Amino acid sequence: MQVRWTPAAADDLENIANFLFEKTPEHAAHLVREIYGAALRLKGFPNRGREGKKEGTRELVMTSLPYILVYRVQSETVSVLRVLHGSQEWPR
Repeated sequence: MQVRWTPAAADDLENIANFLFEKTPEHAAHLVREIYGAALRLKGFPNRGREGKKEGTRELVMTSLPYILVYRVQSETVSVLRVLHGSQEWPR
């Protein structure tokens, strides 16, 4: 199983990282690694997240952080579609 990040998800992670480094620089690197690591763990457990709000997607709610990984499982690939803050409206 491979994990691939879409451009939108990579942008989300970059924006989150920029925000965290501005607001809590002492914790930012650790928090970004947690988000990235959660996506990597989907390799072993791709159906771990709940059924997504958009058809064909799943959502991994990060209980330790206010983020949700939106992803799709196809064949041998997990595609991370978005990384959203829990307060964001989804889908749009």
